[in-house]
Amino acid sequence: MYKKSILISLATVLLLGLMVNHAGAIPAFARKYKVSCSTCHIAIPKLKAYGDEVAANGFHLPDGEEPKRAYIDTGDDLLMLNSDFPIAVRFDAFAQVADRENAKTDFGVPFGIKLLSGGTVSRKVSYYFYFYLSEAGDVAGVEDAYLYFNNIGGVPFNLTVGQFQVCDPLFKRELRLTYEDYEIFRVSPGLSQANLTYDRGLILDYGFDFGLTATGMVLNGNGIKPAENDIFDSDNNKSFVLRLKQEIGPVGIGVFGYTGKETLSDSASVKNKILDIGPDLTIVTENWELALEYLHREDDNARFLTSNPVKTKTDGGFAELTVLPESDRSRFIYTLLYNYVNSNMDELDYQTGTLSISYMAARNLRMLAEGTYDMKNKKSRFTLGIVSAF
Repeated sequence: MYKKSILISLATVLLLGLMVNHAGAIPAFARKYKVSCSTCHIAIPKLKAYGDEVAANGFHLPDGEEPKRAYIDTGDDLLMLNSDFPIAVRFDAFAQVADRENAKTDFGVPFGIKLLSGGTVSRKVSYYFYFYLSEAGDVAGVEDAYLYFNNIGGVPFNLTVGQFQVCDPLFKRELRLTYEDYEIFRVSPGLSQANLTYDRGLILDYGFDFGLTATGMVLNGNGIKPAENDIFDSDNNKSFVLRLKQEIGPVGIGVFGYTGKETLSDSASVKNKILDIGPDLTIVTENWELALEYLHREDDNARFLTSNPVKTKTDGGFAELTVLPESDRSRFIYTLLYNYVNSNMDELDYQTGTLSISYMAARNLRMLAEGTYDMKNKKSRFTLGIVSAF
């Protein structure tokens, strides 16, 4: 029966793949500039170096490459309008076989549907947002949504204002190739509302000509929950981030620090102080990429106890190896991911190993086969999936 379920899952995902493969979908920026998705992406949604450059340039192509046809000639130098409103859809579907008590097999079709838009407001200002029409069956609403001010004062100084993921300057969760997540970024001990996923605030970053990038953040520190009485922050505290990354050829060496305080809305006198620090390393070559992340987090009162608070210490990180046999033109891409979280709050402990194989059926259609083994609970999960954009 177990083998039969696997065969049914395989057949269903392959059938879906054939159906989507004939959709002829073209994502928003490829449509705007009339280029292949491979210009900026290695695979959906992973960016190559040129794609990072375009994003950092406010979704403009590098100087001299921006085509006039992409904008309407209004005759007004102070108005820059796209010829077409840039909009795209991402559609993810997964089928799983897993060691669990209920629903050992599951069809997550669709698992996620995103409506995305991004582009220019003016020559130095751009925007980006997406609306999650369906995330695991729920309408999650707006997650990433920000304005980006590029090269302020004619120097490599940029400002981002809105909501975004705190881990973005480290490793972007939204750009990973695996179904398995980067667990350390999701950790919220006890009743804490702070982690390294979504938050609201601003980002300041400056790029030095010797390869150093300095990034600072000021955050609400309580995620992106709805406002109460038109106020999004739940206390008088702000959280602060400093991130430094030095690039030396193919090697990137970084250090990250997060500090903040939070209170419960019904007891402002009970506080939790947070410190989250750690190094990271990236090595990017033509045929493989290595990413290493380590973080140490301390919460002095994560359960918000009124007396005898207990300090929570959490250590963790991940190691990810991506293999590209044919460089950025690879049809098959292999990913090894190891996740590790260890805390004196036992429910946070997490340890998994993942092997993921992606096949580019088209530039905007990726097929996924992935196996994950949970070393803590001695359980396995097998995932087949489709990631498409159009």
